[in-house]
Amino acid sequence: MHHFLKWIVALSVVLFGSVSADASVRMRLANTLSQDHPSSVVLQQFADEIRDKTDGEVSIKLFVNGVLGSEREALEQLQNGAVDITRVSAASLENFDPLFRVFSLPYIFKDEQDFYAKMRGNAVASVYQATRSKGFQGLTFFDSGARSFYTVPRPIESPKDLQGLKLRVINSNTSIRMVELMGGIPTPLPYGEVYTALQSGVIDGAENNPTALTIGKHGEVAKYYSLDEHQRIPDFLVISNRAMDKLTPAQQQIVRDAAAHATQSYRRLWDAATRQALSDARAMGVKINRPEQGPFREAVQPLIDDYRQDPATGALLRQLLAP
Repeated sequence: MHHFLKWIVALSVVLFGSVSADASVRMRLANTLSQDHPSSVVLQQFADEIRDKTDGEVSIKLFVNGVLGSEREALEQLQNGAVDITRVSAASLENFDPLFRVFSLPYIFKDEQDFYAKMRGNAVASVYQATRSKGFQGLTFFDSGARSFYTVPRPIESPKDLQGLKLRVINSNTSIRMVELMGGIPTPLPYGEVYTALQSGVIDGAENNPTALTIGKHGEVAKYYSLDEHQRIPDFLVISNRAMDKLTPAQQQIVRDAAAHATQSYRRLWDAATRQALSDARAMGVKINRPEQGPFREAVQPLIDDYRQDPATGALLRQLLAP
């Protein structure tokens, strides 16, 4: 009998692999951006690092170009278990927790250095746990660039140059109110419609990071890019609680470390992409100016004050604004 049992165990190892391989975890990672976008590049590195450091016990398949749906759909799939990890904008997370509205506020970060310092701080570490009751948690963040105005009729030197201009904004209350306070006419439109809207005069301008001018080709129509850098809305990498619970504590640590490494790699790639985009935009004939930020900051102060009073956002905002 003893020999028979040993034979059964040996056969099962041959058929089903060793016990540890049997415990392997497969995950699906969704990204709406293209294969060559810096986020897709570093998310592939993230997956590779996890595979290597867990000896293949945790394998992550990356799906790019939005093949698994929009950011919002990816978050819904994260909740029902069809997706395990996804990269989404803080703006998409507003629908799940009002806390994330803070990240769309203008001028809460002084510059790129301040952004990285604060995003790596304790205030944001607690934000990663804010959605646990919704079924997912944060792993790390990525910079989606500083957003500035680009316009057809004239460069923007101060908020008064925005008077009467129809400007495309993302469909978020924060962005709409921000442009109103600065004196422009906010016009929410899907990103894919911006080029034609600029061309046909439906809008006079838009606001985005420099890659919109080059990859999005908006610089073919809008010849003024004014670096007022009013928003720096982070992206977040989030994982479902269900997926995290499948991992051992050691594997969870490997995932967290790989996420932090992805952010470091991304910063280098994104900085290079931004410099390249500004240089390509100049080659397209776009004139780039850097207006004084003071008057813009002053114009949006009422918006900041409202959020500071709001119980949902006040505490986080005060922490981020602290020197």
